[in-house]
Amino acid sequence: MTRSLHRYLPILTWGRAYTRQTLTNDLMAAAIVTIMLIPQSLAYALLAGLPPEAGIYASIVPILLYSVLGTSRALAVGPVAVVSLMTAVAIGQVAEQGTMGYAAAALTLALMSGAMLLAMGVFRLGFLANFLSHPVIAGFITASGLLIAVSQLRHLLGVSAHGHTLVEILGALSAHVTETNLITLTLGAGAVGTLVWVRRSLKARLKALGASDGLADIATKAGPVAVVVLTTLAVWGLSLDAAGVAIVGAVPQSLPPFTIPSLSFDVLEALFLPALLISIIGFVESISVAQTLAAKKRQRIDPDQELIGLGAANIGAAFSGGYPVTGGFSRSVVNFDAGAETPAAGAFTAMGLAIAAVALTPLVYFLPKATLAATIIVAVLSLVDFSILRKTWTYSKADFWAVTATIVLTLGFGVETGVLAGVLLSVGLHLYKTSRPHVAEVGLVPGTQHFRNVLRHDVITDPSLVTLRVDESLYFVNARFLEDLVTDRIAEGCEVKHVVLMFPAVNEVDFSALESLEAINARLKDLGIGLHLSEVKGPVMDRLLRSHLVEDLNGQVFLSQYDAWRALSTSPEATAA
Repeated sequence: MTRSLHRYLPILTWGRAYTRQTLTNDLMAAAIVTIMLIPQSLAYALLAGLPPEAGIYASIVPILLYSVLGTSRALAVGPVAVVSLMTAVAIGQVAEQGTMGYAAAALTLALMSGAMLLAMGVFRLGFLANFLSHPVIAGFITASGLLIAVSQLRHLLGVSAHGHTLVEILGALSAHVTETNLITLTLGAGAVGTLVWVRRSLKARLKALGASDGLADIATKAGPVAVVVLTTLAVWGLSLDAAGVAIVGAVPQSLPPFTIPSLSFDVLEALFLPALLISIIGFVESISVAQTLAAKKRQRIDPDQELIGLGAANIGAAFSGGYPVTGGFSRSVVNFDAGAETPAAGAFTAMGLAIAAVALTPLVYFLPKATLAATIIVAVLSLVDFSILRKTWTYSKADFWAVTATIVLTLGFGVETGVLAGVLLSVGLHLYKTSRPHVAEVGLVPGTQHFRNVLRHDVITDPSLVTLRVDESLYFVNARFLEDLVTDRIAEGCEVKHVVLMFPAVNEVDFSALESLEAINARLKDLGIGLHLSEVKGPVMDRLLRSHLVEDLNGQVFLSQYDAWRALSTSPEATAA
């Protein structure tokens, strides 16, 4: 009972070893992340088509819940760019932006996503994330980052332009480009340039001037806040809002409210697939970041418990005025680098954001939306990595075409199509690769008991003995392939008396593959050729013994391939051994 409780409440594990030094480190990390998260939360709410306060609300209760239930010591949960874009696309199909129905749909989306993640965690389905290959995920993230950046150009130009695909967005922008507000463009372009300079050069410049690493690091991370302050003061002092510069406006000065998601059947039906896709993408992004950071400190992440933690965080967002959340890459890295040692750092960040929601929101009234757009653009462009195309082209053409298709479909048809394509391509790629397993004909390496590919090594072979090493588990997709390969091989020469299937890499033989093995055995028996197995793993052998294959086998099962060689080969080397 105690072990189960500790599994579902990780806080009981790390909380027992909490020290004053740990508290100091967590508080420092929380202060840095809070400073970074304030403009980021406002910006991502804008990206999701929601009021700016929704971004703050989505960063308070979810973080608190994750700090109790999550297993990562450094993961920072909250709104992220890709999920925010997917949220806008999903709820834009059921409600008009700016309406009460739009905000209610966002709550419903968070609730559904949270329920799905929670159910996956309870039933230990964390392995489902493996159905998305890393190259395909990289392609989707790259395309999404580009879509997000282009979608924010309308705020830099000060024009009205909407769309969910690259063609739609660029078409809308070109139709309204003549309406560009030059003051807005100046503010936005200046913000983008400053943020890029802060990210790339400020730390090195401050260190060159004699600043300590810690001070330079904090100043760099606080750079976006400085840009927010300066542009807000410029709009306020020069009354630029009167000149057409779009501003955030009034933001409620309060803690997250208690909200109730819409449970309308039509809304639930319309949002089911988007919620599932957001859950999968959010979990994959979160677990990737969490495992990367945990490995640096030799810590362990439990994927199933992470599902529970993220599920609870999203459910919390649904009842506190937020929208779907997950673990963010940039803020998690900042949290880790700032010295966060436990999830308590996230709880302290939530407290800092709660204070900001109550005390600081009036200060963002004159914050230009162009600045928030600049924050988003600079953040997501770091996600755009077209080098994955070059890497996959060099390493695997199949992976290259899968990545390319994901990028093209995401840009051309939107993020939902891109995610679905990513899942289908990942599964399809796996099925394609395993449908044609690597099967090598092997021979004896002279002077050893080892067997290697006859096409790669100078080995001893026997015309009467064919040994095929199967380098993949056998299941319904590739069972017929092995059957055809054996048939083709024995047709090449009439001297063959024995065929040995070498199974050192076979971890599974399903029923379809069993039937194929039985068919091979029957065919070889009719031809007077013995079928033998060697190096069969224990679990595989246990299952084969439950069938009639071993009993009806037209040959023997050998513990090692060398034993099979000595028993079956007529070559002088085998006779001498």
